[in-house]
Amino acid sequence: MATSALLNPFRPGAGHEPPYLAGRQSETNEFMRLIGQDVVLENMVLTGLRGMGKTVLLERLKELAIEAGWGWVGSNFSEAVSVSEERLALRIVDDLALVTSNIVVGKREFTGMGFRAETDQVTETLNSNTMRALWKQIPGLASDKLKAILELVWRYWRDERPGGLIFAYDEAQMLSDHAAKDEYPLSLLLDVFESIQKRNIPFMLVLVGLPTLFPKLVEARTFAERMFRVVFLDRLNDEDSRDAILKPIEDSPHVMRFRDSFVQRIIEESSGYPYFIQFICKEIFDMLLQQFRAAQTDTGDLLLIRHPRTGEELKEGDKGTILAPISEITNKLDIDFYAGRWARATDRQRELLIVIAHLDGCESQFTVQEVVEKSKELEKSSKLLKKAFSPSHVSQMLSTLCKTGLIYKNRHGKYSFAVPLLGRFIRRQVS
Repeated sequence: MATSALLNPFRPGAGHEPPYLAGRQSETNEFMRLIGQDVVLENMVLTGLRGMGKTVLLERLKELAIEAGWGWVGSNFSEAVSVSEERLALRIVDDLALVTSNIVVGKREFTGMGFRAETDQVTETLNSNTMRALWKQIPGLASDKLKAILELVWRYWRDERPGGLIFAYDEAQMLSDHAAKDEYPLSLLLDVFESIQKRNIPFMLVLVGLPTLFPKLVEARTFAERMFRVVFLDRLNDEDSRDAILKPIEDSPHVMRFRDSFVQRIIEESSGYPYFIQFICKEIFDMLLQQFRAAQTDTGDLLLIRHPRTGEELKEGDKGTILAPISEITNKLDIDFYAGRWARATDRQRELLIVIAHLDGCESQFTVQEVVEKSKELEKSSKLLKKAFSPSHVSQMLSTLCKTGLIYKNRHGKYSFAVPLLGRFIRRQVS
């Protein structure tokens, strides 16, 4: 009998593609609508909390765009790219060259040197060297140079492909303008693409990032509000969560199955957040694989699970219960996902976060006044808080917590946790 090792189908991680992409059909439909525009009037902002699957969905959108005949340019933004206008523009040019390096723009004769000089032809393409040379030759500001290069690329691109080009950048919330240094890379990005699209050139922006992204775009250029269609990734509903749990197991060649009651427990613990579903299921599956070993029959048509001590075969349909330590898995999730962020907060900031975590609906949004009132309540009724917070103190601390990535402020002046289920984690620490 041949031995076959079972692999864990679940893959939690930053940007790791899950075995089954559950839900996200409405977001996908919206993207298909955008690339179906005759003239690019709307670009896309894909946003949501960490762990929502933004990067994973972006890869799926890339596949759909290429299938529809569009080119795909992009990568991740970083703080280093946002240092200056020229650095951002050159980054876009270099990314673009990876896609256009096979496009021939001309040929020139080259004559060798020596007693027998031979004439040959050198093919010139829109590669990185050509782009960089053009950059140096074009007069004007960084925005002028980038516009000229994009227009040149379009003249050749339209003869090669039926669709336009999508410029997709993850972690786009890292972009910022720097008025003190007279550098405006974020504004440059918006100005250049608005100008290009006004000339009916189908180059579309897809910016992916945390919920702080869109307010930054509008702050940089007010027309950004009309320039983008914002798609906010929220948690999965129960049906999609169930698919995210069960589909990877159904597609795996083994007889392990989760009971319905256990699936419901996973849905409740994860609250529909894709990363948490992957994390919990991976831990459970790892535990199962440690308890059982797999062997494949000679015919290869049935996978049997054997108990590691008795060697007894468990065929499909056999009844048996395996208790998964959900509380221990939650503790591990706390360490892996939350502990580092929690450690960066000061003692007084933690007190404020504890107050927020005790607000009704803290996982949605809250106001400064609500936090102030709750702090007064906790000061009187419990040992959790020795001194209540004033409105000015709350505003100041929330601003600091926004910079550390624990809180974000939406466009309506209200605040939210920037980390999913952070309130639940904080209450566990208090208890």
